[in-house]
Amino acid sequence: MASSPHPYIANTDEDRRRMLDAVGVASSDELFADIPPEFRIDGLDLPPALSELELTREMADLAYKNVVAANGTTSFLGAGAYRHFIPSTVAHVVSRGEYATAYTPYQPEISQGTLQTMFELQSLTCELTGMDVANAGMYDGASALAEACLMACRITGRERIAIHGSVNPDWIEVVRTYAFGPGLALDVVGDTGVTDQHACLAVQQPAFLGSLEDVWSLGEAARAAGALYVAAVDPISLGLLAPPGEYGADIAVAEGQSLGWPVNYGGPYIGLFTCKQDYVRQMPGRIVGRTTDLDGRTGYVLTLQTREQHIRRERATSNICTSQQLVGLAATVYLATVGKHGLRTIAETCFHKARYAAAEIDALDGYSVDLSLPAFKEFVVRCPKPPAEINERLLERDIIGGLDVSHLVDGPDGQGSMLVCVTEMNTREDIDRFRDALAEAGR
Repeated sequence: MASSPHPYIANTDEDRRRMLDAVGVASSDELFADIPPEFRIDGLDLPPALSELELTREMADLAYKNVVAANGTTSFLGAGAYRHFIPSTVAHVVSRGEYATAYTPYQPEISQGTLQTMFELQSLTCELTGMDVANAGMYDGASALAEACLMACRITGRERIAIHGSVNPDWIEVVRTYAFGPGLALDVVGDTGVTDQHACLAVQQPAFLGSLEDVWSLGEAARAAGALYVAAVDPISLGLLAPPGEYGADIAVAEGQSLGWPVNYGGPYIGLFTCKQDYVRQMPGRIVGRTTDLDGRTGYVLTLQTREQHIRRERATSNICTSQQLVGLAATVYLATVGKHGLRTIAETCFHKARYAAAEIDALDGYSVDLSLPAFKEFVVRCPKPPAEINERLLERDIIGGLDVSHLVDGPDGQGSMLVCVTEMNTREDIDRFRDALAEAGR
């Protein structure tokens, strides 16, 4: 089938000519003349355009390259995206028509249901984290952390960000990207690296590599430097570990995917964002409040909106425009379903299963786990062979292994460590099968 020169561009040459005339320029080059040459792209090396039929076939070929996990496949991969049990109530509620197309509730008179679920998510998030106030959701955990660091800079007036080495390296790069525009500096630091030049110290609990940090001492170091204390937490761990409000966090963020949402090829997810009451007017996003109407009936409204569409641009603290409310609704239903005691049971189950798996793997020839490190549900395994080779062997037995973190643990040339995750989804039989498969793959 022949392809047209521009099959997906609706504008004709005449359309473009009329638009250029309307803005008073002679050509598209003149239109973009204000963009410095060093920031322009000199042509795109793209393959020829395809017809719809050809494109459909190409996408189908790519899709067939995905590994389709069979019913018997078990996973020990985590590193920020986690498999947790999702109660059937979650799917039943979020699939209802009134929620499936939920978007920003600008008109409260016709959005009471959506506003109420946002309010409930905020309330549950505050209870979960022990913090004073929460917003109605961010894009994801990484961008929530970035917004927290920018918020700390606004509050303190300082222009350096300290991020503890416990934080997910990918999240650090997201913060670095957010900091680039306003010209903020970013330092990755150790336990004593925060100074009076830093606006905040951001710490992850549990750490990206699984160990538990001394969050009390790190908080004291941040306060001694006059910096805000930012905690990025695993929400499931809060069923067992102390919440950030208890150890003095000024801002706490989390990736909410594990609360009732599948791994889903990396998104969409939802970032949870909380802070102390003193800083609420610097919080990004939106906050839903509960009030009463003229007749005394309960109603819900967007109480605080810090987006540039609603207030003067120079006072805006966020340009977030999308609503994560469908994912937020799932988190709300999940937390309401499992409850306080259920969340503790899930967290304890993850902890005990992970400790069992770590001990079993440490006993294998060629493998080692530092059992002295306190951990929640993830731990580093030193392997006798490159993790890529081991994971390939595991996949032959319908097991998805851990993430290769050799470059983080063993240095730039490292090739022998993987990050293993164990949740309540992994049975003892799964763990034993994983152990035996590791033993075979390591020979």
